[in-house]
Amino acid sequence: MTGRQRMAAAKGSRAAPPDAEPMGTRPFAAFEWMLSLRYLRARRKEGFISVIAGFSFVGIVLGVATLIIVMAVMNGFRQELLGKILGLNGHMLVQPLENALTDYTAVADRISKLNGIKLAVPVVEGQALASSPYNASGVLVRGLAEKDLRSMPSVANNIRQGTLDGFDQGQGLAIGKRLADQLSLRAGDNITLVAPRGSVTPMGTSPRIKVYKIAAVFEIGMSEYDSAFVFMPLPEAQAYFNRNGDVNAIEVYIANPDDVGELRGAVQAAAQRPVYIVDWRQRNATFFNALQVERNVMFLILTLIVLVAALNIISGLIMLVKDKGHDIAVLRTMGATQGAIMRIFLITGASIGVVGTLVGVLLGVVVCLNIEEIRQFISWMTRTELFSPELYYLSRLPAQMDMRETLSVVFMALTLSLLATLYPSWRAARLDPVEALRYE
Repeated sequence: MTGRQRMAAAKGSRAAPPDAEPMGTRPFAAFEWMLSLRYLRARRKEGFISVIAGFSFVGIVLGVATLIIVMAVMNGFRQELLGKILGLNGHMLVQPLENALTDYTAVADRISKLNGIKLAVPVVEGQALASSPYNASGVLVRGLAEKDLRSMPSVANNIRQGTLDGFDQGQGLAIGKRLADQLSLRAGDNITLVAPRGSVTPMGTSPRIKVYKIAAVFEIGMSEYDSAFVFMPLPEAQAYFNRNGDVNAIEVYIANPDDVGELRGAVQAAAQRPVYIVDWRQRNATFFNALQVERNVMFLILTLIVLVAALNIISGLIMLVKDKGHDIAVLRTMGATQGAIMRIFLITGASIGVVGTLVGVLLGVVVCLNIEEIRQFISWMTRTELFSPELYYLSRLPAQMDMRETLSVVFMALTLSLLATLYPSWRAARLDPVEALRYE
C-alpha cells in the first residue's frame, strides 16, 4: 500500500465514530496484551528504549526493597529498644513527695493488685565506682528483692554465668557481661564498690568501700545496661546507701505499655499518699520522638527512589510512543479505538511497575529474614564492624516487618507506576494517524 493509499484509508476511517469499538473487541482484549508485551521486547534498533525500561525496572525493585528493609530495621530497632528499656526500668516510676517511703511493702502490694499491673518493685538506687585489680568503671547500683529480680525476664532469662539462688541471703551481686569483661571478672570473683557518701565522721563524710562477691553475670543485649547496671539485695542496698528502712521509688510494670495513661490515676489512688509518677513516655520522650522523626524522614527520602524510577517509565514510554507512531496509525486505520491504544501503552508501562514492585517485595522480605547473617557476612568480607553495640545499644541488627507498612509501600509503588503511564498512554491515544503516516 502506498503512502497516499494509507492516507486515504486513514481519512476514510474518520467517517466512523472515533470511539466506536470494533466488532468482537472489548477492553483489555487479548490483542492489547499481545502488543503490550511485544513492545516490552524491543528489537535491536529500539535498544535504547529497552535500556530505559530496564533501568526503570531495577529502580522500582531497589526502591521498594530498600523501603521495606529500612522500615523493618527501624521497626525492629524501636521494638528491641522499647522492650529492653522498659523490661529493665519499668513503665511507671512512683516516688514519694513528702515522707520517706518506709511503707513500701504495703504500697507495692496495693499497686500490684490493680487490674493491668504485672509487678510493683521497690528499689534502692545509687551510683558507685566498681573496681577490680585490672580496671574501674562507674555503675548504677540497684537494690531489689530476689523474687522481683526473677520476675524481670530481661535479667532472669539471660544469666550467662553463676546463679541467682540465695540472692536475698547476700550470696553476691549480679552484674552485666560487658562490665564483667571490662573489669576482667567472672562469677565467683570479688568486685569492689566505692560510694561517695558513706559513713559520717567528725572529719566529714567519707566514701564507703566494700568488697562483694559476683554471684551472677547477665547479658541483656543492650550495651548501655550490660556495662553499667549492678543488682544488689535490697537489705544490703539499704545499708550500703544509708537508707533507714526506706526505698527510693517503686517501679511499676504494666501488661500493656500503651495503657500507662489510663492506669496513672488508679496507681496514684492505690498509693494512698502523695506521690510523684513518671511514666516511660516522659522518661524516654526525646529518644523515641527522635526515632519516629527519623523513621518518617527516611520513608520520604527513600520514596524518591521509586519516584525517579517512575519518571524513567514516563520517559521510556514517551520515546516508545514516538517510535511506534507508524504502528499506532496502522492500528487506528484498522479500527482500533483511542481507548485500545491507550490501554496498550498503559499495560506496557504498568507491567514494569507491577513486576518491579513484586520482585522488590520478594527481595525485601528475603533480606529482612536474613539481615543478621547478611550483616555478619559483610562485616567478615570488609573486616569492619557495621553495627557497633556501643553506638547502637544493641548487640544484633533487628528487623521486624509490619504488614500495614509493607502494604503501604506496595500501594505507593503501584500508584506511582500507574500514574507514570497515564500521560504517555493518553499521548499515544491522541496521535493523529494521518499526521503519523504523512511523515512516514
